[in-house]
Amino acid sequence: MAESDATDATDARSGGIRLFATGDPIATHPLRLRVAREIHARPFEPLSTPCRIHKVAYLTSQEASDADVERLRAFCRAHDVAEPDPDRRHHSVRIGSTRLRWERHSEFITYQWQTEEQAVPPFSRSVFADTPPSDMPPPPGPAIAAVHLALVSKADAPAVDVLFQRASLCVSEVAGGAATIATDFEQDAHGFTRILIADDGLGPDQAGALAQRLLEIEVYRTLAFLGLPEAQRVGPEITRIEAELAALIGARQEDTIAANREALERLLALASGTETVAVTAAYRFNATRAYAGIVEARVETIEEEPVAGYSMLGPFLARRMNPALMTCEVTDKRLADLSVKLTRAANLLRTRVNIAMEQQNGALLASMNRRTQLQLRLQHTVEGLSVAAVSYYVVGLIATMAKGAKDAGWHLPLPPGAIAALAVPVVALGVWSLVRRIRSHHSD
Repeated sequence: MAESDATDATDARSGGIRLFATGDPIATHPLRLRVAREIHARPFEPLSTPCRIHKVAYLTSQEASDADVERLRAFCRAHDVAEPDPDRRHHSVRIGSTRLRWERHSEFITYQWQTEEQAVPPFSRSVFADTPPSDMPPPPGPAIAAVHLALVSKADAPAVDVLFQRASLCVSEVAGGAATIATDFEQDAHGFTRILIADDGLGPDQAGALAQRLLEIEVYRTLAFLGLPEAQRVGPEITRIEAELAALIGARQEDTIAANREALERLLALASGTETVAVTAAYRFNATRAYAGIVEARVETIEEEPVAGYSMLGPFLARRMNPALMTCEVTDKRLADLSVKLTRAANLLRTRVNIAMEQQNGALLASMNRRTQLQLRLQHTVEGLSVAAVSYYVVGLIATMAKGAKDAGWHLPLPPGAIAALAVPVVALGVWSLVRRIRSHHSD
C-alpha cells in the first residue's frame, strides 16, 4: 500500500493523472505541471525577528537570463547545496548563516540574501560584510533596484526620524498594529533603499509575507518608472511627426497624380517613423502599467493604518507615481491617435490618387475614341474616293475598248460614248460592293 501511494505521488508530481489503482496514468497536457506550479511560485518564507535582507534586481535579456541559470547552478555546486532545475524560475538555498533566494522574471532577475544576525543600529552592517566578492554570484546584468530591509523588535527600533530623511519619510502601522513600517525611498551610501519593520507581535508567516510585499513594492515601483524616460524620449519625436502631418495636410497642393503621389510617399515615411517609435515604446508602456498594478495591489494587501505626523506608503507613492504614469498613458495614447490619423490621411490620399488616375484613364479612353471615330470617317472618305477613282479608270477602259471595237469594224448596238455612259452606274455599284465585301471580311 505504501509503495502504491508513493507511485501515485510520483505520477502526480510528474503531471500524470491516475484514474484507477492499477494501470498507466492518462496522458496530460505538456504545460499542465508548469501552470499548476505557478500558484506555488515565489512563496514567502517565514521570518523570525531580528532579520536583515538585501535584495537586488538586475535587468536582463533572455540570453543573459539563460546564462545566469547556469552560473547559479555552478555557484550552488561550488557551495555543495541544491542547484535549481534549468527550467525553474525561483530557487532558495541556505549557505552558511545566509539564505539565498533567486527569482527569474520576464525582464529581470532578483537575488535576495537574508540573515538572522542583528545589526545595531539597523542598517549599520551589510549582509555581505564578511563575504569576499569572489564568493558571490556574478551580476547577470545592470542593477535596477536594491533594497535593504531590517526586521527588528519594536523595543530595539530607534526613532525613525534618526534613520530616514524626514522630507520623504513614510510611516504606518500594519497587521492590525502588530508592526510599524518606515522608509524614505532614498538610497543610502551603498545605493540601497532602506525599509524598517518594527515587530510588535508579528508571527513568522506574517513577517515573511509583509517583508516580501514591501520588497516587491520597491522593486516594482522602480521598474514602473522606467516608462517615464521612454515617454520623455519619444515625446519630441511624436511632436515632430504631428507637426509634419499637420503641415502636409494643410499645404495647398496641385491636384495631380505626381503631386498626390509625392505627398503619399511623405505620409508613408511619417507612418513608418511612427511605427518604429511605437514598436520600441509599446512594450515599455505596457510593462509600466503592469508593474504599477502590482505596486497598487501590494500596497492594498499590507492594509496600512496611519501614524500621526507621517505619510503612509500608499498615498505617498500615488502622489509620486501618478504623474509619471499619466505621462506614459498620454504618450501611449498620442502614439495610437497619431497612427490612426496617419492611416486616415494615407487612405484619403490614396483615394485622391485613384480618382485622378481614373479621370486620366477616362480622358485617355475618350481621346482614343475620338481618334478612332476620326480614323473611321477618314476611312469612309478614302473608301468613297477609292470607289470613284477605280470606277473612273474602269469606265475609261470600257470606253477605250468600245472605241477599239468600232474601229475594228465590229457592229456595236450603241456608240462608244453611250456605252461608257451606261457603264458608269454599273461599274460604280460593282466597285462599291466589292470594297464593302473586302472591309466586311477584314472586320470579321
